[in-house]
Amino acid sequence: MTALLFLLLGFLLAGLGGEAFVRGSVSLSNTLRIPTAVIGVTVAAFATSSPELSVAVNAAIAGKPQIALGDGLGSNVVNVSLVLGIALCFGALPARRAEVRRDWVIAMFAPILTGLFAFDGEISRIDGFILLGLFSLWLIKVVVDTRNGRSSIVAIQNNDYILKSILFCIIGIGLLIGAGLSIVHGAKEIGVMFNIPAFIVGATLVALGTSMPELATTIIARMRGHNDLGLGTILGSNIFNVFVIIATAAVIHPITVSPGSLWVVLGICFLTTLLTWPTAGNIIPRWRGYLFVVIYALYVIVTLQAN
Repeated sequence: MTALLFLLLGFLLAGLGGEAFVRGSVSLSNTLRIPTAVIGVTVAAFATSSPELSVAVNAAIAGKPQIALGDGLGSNVVNVSLVLGIALCFGALPARRAEVRRDWVIAMFAPILTGLFAFDGEISRIDGFILLGLFSLWLIKVVVDTRNGRSSIVAIQNNDYILKSILFCIIGIGLLIGAGLSIVHGAKEIGVMFNIPAFIVGATLVALGTSMPELATTIIARMRGHNDLGLGTILGSNIFNVFVIIATAAVIHPITVSPGSLWVVLGICFLTTLLTWPTAGNIIPRWRGYLFVVIYALYVIVTLQAN
């Protein structure tokens, strides 16, 4: 009963937080002359991934970094196959190849690098530091590209307007973090009740819980017509999950890898990320949304049966 209450509270907070954050971030992007796609791939992605980071640090300190690994990779599957899948069910998503190429490429490398590092049976502290270093290089690239591509439109100088936008962002982030942590708590209780292994708990229940902020942000952004914010949030979150969250967990406590379930998750991560590449018409077609949802259902079934 307690687990169910935490889940319901999390869903409520996710809806409220997503609405507030989308409003604030879009206003802030217009004020600072920064494309909403950049806000999505950085601020929105990092904010919505904060529950995963909290889970990773706590799990690694407790000596169970496998939960962090399962959560990070599982969240990437959820972000694309469920979150983007649901968003696409509303219709095709406009996405220009030139604008998503940089983030799409690094997101594609995420499961490949994870697989290479895990091949010897452990993601070590050195592996973690390498991932953090690569993330720093990507972030520098984002900052440089943003500075070079800022709009020539004169920024809004109304201080009250800027403060209001920042306030909406802060409130939204706070509610999204609370949503993720509340849903994760409920998911963990369910995992304990049914005696589910740590990696599987992370890859399914916890991953679903920590991805609720991304789901709320993406769906609300889609409803408001800010498609680039939603897609940017998903790609940025997937990058953050591997290059920061799994990396941080590995630095705190090396992650011993159980190959059985890992390769299934990595394969689906690679496939679903590949399918986010826009068509020649610069859209992600609606039919991929239905495919993503089917892939997610199969992923849950295969992952649970693998253990």
